[in-house]
Amino acid sequence: MTEKYLVDPDLKFINTIIQNGGDNLKKCFQCATCSVICPLSSDKQPFPRKEMVAASWGLKDRLLGSPDIWQCHNCGDCSALCPRGAKPGNVMAAIRHISILKYARPAVLGRLWNDPWMLPLQFILSTLVILAVGFATGLLNLQNDGGPIVYARFFPVVLIEMIYIPLTLLVGLAFFVGIRNLLSDMRANYFLRGLDNSDSIKPVKFMKALIATLPTIITHTKLASCGENRQRKLSHMLVSFSFVNLAMVAGAFVFALYILDSHGPYPQLNPVKIFANLSGIALILGSLLLIKNRLESTDGHNSYFDWYILALALGLGVTGMLTQFIRLADQPMAALAMYFIHLVLAFNLIACLPYSKMAHFVYRTVALAYVAYVDGKS
Repeated sequence: MTEKYLVDPDLKFINTIIQNGGDNLKKCFQCATCSVICPLSSDKQPFPRKEMVAASWGLKDRLLGSPDIWQCHNCGDCSALCPRGAKPGNVMAAIRHISILKYARPAVLGRLWNDPWMLPLQFILSTLVILAVGFATGLLNLQNDGGPIVYARFFPVVLIEMIYIPLTLLVGLAFFVGIRNLLSDMRANYFLRGLDNSDSIKPVKFMKALIATLPTIITHTKLASCGENRQRKLSHMLVSFSFVNLAMVAGAFVFALYILDSHGPYPQLNPVKIFANLSGIALILGSLLLIKNRLESTDGHNSYFDWYILALALGLGVTGMLTQFIRLADQPMAALAMYFIHLVLAFNLIACLPYSKMAHFVYRTVALAYVAYVDGKS
């Protein structure tokens, strides 16, 4: 006899999916075309058909704690070939959005980066933090002494560190809590499906699975296997690698300052400076390509959640390049203003990581590593 299962639909969860882009959810009549044509769907755990069933029934716990929602890269193949226009890709994206907000800590900050009405408050708060720390420490200097423009005279490196290092640590702590909760929910989800009956995750084996998964993530191999939006691979790689490269550049300049006692600004032909400029150009180009792809998208879904991070990435790239050009043009007040705007945007980028679409870089990596971990045990 078939085992009975009591379904308790969460109607609020269904409405949340619909509001976040899954408005065609109810058109699904379970033909399984999406799972058949998806190039990323595995034989062991196919998706997104079962996710469409769970979403239709409002089975919140089965979805938000499922690693399979993160295996979907929203390439659009399933949505393009769905005979009913249910757009499973949009439904999966909506579920991931809800999942990010579920695991974001503190949860109250989720609204700050997901409500367009809160946008002015974001920049007011980040501006106040930078100014408050600067004035409280006496390190902030807004006076132009008439010499060459050196941003470190206005915002000393130690001031930048006092602001951004604690912020980064807090963001790391928020992700640590989110990852811990996500892993716990994924194990519970897989336990119900008989896929992971272990008492706990073995850290060493999980790290091996994570390391084995990283090359696929770094090279965007899975995204390249999609057919409908194959061009997204280039734009995603440009943006992701530019962020990584610029972080490395920042580390190189800190090393030069504290270890080599070499102070900026550095010559334009400095190898690290050239690398930084190329990375900045890649960030701008990648952001513009992503924006172009979204403007040309025919899936009918464009939300603030999607646009915010694109605009922020483009703003960082543009202001970063302009700070250099204005400095070279010897315009002190304009240079100071542009540099301050760049610092505010950088503050918001770091602060929003656990609450915005950028969080998928972390949660998708963890989920794919967990799937590899479980597959390695079976």
